[in-house]
Amino acid sequence: MRRMVFGFGFAVAVTPNGLRRFSHRASVFADCVAFARSMGKFKRLRYGAGMKSRGRVVIRLGSGLLALSVVGLNACGPTRVPSVPSSSNSNAVVPMSDPELQRISYQSACTHAERDYFVYLPAGYAQSRAELWPVLFVLHGNGERGDAKRELDFLLKNGPLYEAWIQKRQLPFVIVAPQLPMFGQDAYADYLKNRTFDEIPKRLKHGVPARPPRFPTPAVMTGAVAQELPKGSTAYGPPMGWPELESDVISILDSVLKSYRVDPSRQYLTGISYGGFGAWYLASKYPNRFAAFAPVVGFGHPDLMEPIAKAKIPIWVFAGGFDDAVPVQHFYPGLNRLKALGHDFRFTIEQDMSHDVWTRVYEGNDLYDWLLRHKLPRVSTIVGP
Repeated sequence: MRRMVFGFGFAVAVTPNGLRRFSHRASVFADCVAFARSMGKFKRLRYGAGMKSRGRVVIRLGSGLLALSVVGLNACGPTRVPSVPSSSNSNAVVPMSDPELQRISYQSACTHAERDYFVYLPAGYAQSRAELWPVLFVLHGNGERGDAKRELDFLLKNGPLYEAWIQKRQLPFVIVAPQLPMFGQDAYADYLKNRTFDEIPKRLKHGVPARPPRFPTPAVMTGAVAQELPKGSTAYGPPMGWPELESDVISILDSVLKSYRVDPSRQYLTGISYGGFGAWYLASKYPNRFAAFAPVVGFGHPDLMEPIAKAKIPIWVFAGGFDDAVPVQHFYPGLNRLKALGHDFRFTIEQDMSHDVWTRVYEGNDLYDWLLRHKLPRVSTIVGP
């Protein structure tokens, strides 16, 4: 655990299990005095090459000291975990290890070519040798497909990866993100055919970029909505989606469990649009694998619900009231089937939003906190080093 000091005699730790608050008035004061003597009258610490952070600030006020830790674990700005004195030398400062974004290559069983996927390691992962981290598996939407090489960076446009890497949020997850192949979708989808690499957000040396504007909502709201499935809808979701990459996805997740220090009882799944459909599909096919899942603007077909209900997987579903790509009425047949099978769930309609509901969902903290409240009761998966 890494202690973060506040000036009124208590400390806060950020761990893979979330925030913890402790009362250590004497040790806090001692740390502050030692730190002030070593750092001088006023100094702000920075952590990692080129990384802007909000760290411990010590201000000399007459003959006394006031220690402040500017933490701000909120949805709107970057945060860093401050350094702490080492156990062997109270005057030594041990910086928290920086987050990492790794590209991992694998041989695809689907395309028979080498492809890459992202693994995000949170701040502190390199130092917490004895701790197991939750793993969040993210399935992107249709607009982020690609060759899983140069085009893999399109995955940084939205979702938990955008929040953690581009917005520098302190998300306590190992995040895993594969990429769907084009499967010919770029031949007729203008948003794929006309996209450019300039759309990919960049991680800044200092600060974070402005968030993009949200989708317009020109339609007029109506009252009650009917429940219906779109014509031709199947349990596989829209064509050429995540079921086509099923073997790759499960192989990637197995590899991450063996290669990284992640907690197999805290495997979480979320997906955006096409990825939302994929999340329903994978949860139904592997109902004992995920501790919880959250499909965003992607509905589940009624045929998928029985295994999910039997396994009692916690679910949080999100839809947009103005969404004309995946209208809210399409969600009800599957959810009503779940209810008939005796399974409860959370269903949130962001009535004022269009298809880009994911911007609000992942920008906030509620979903991440909710996921971390759930664990699998029994697991037998091999854990990495």
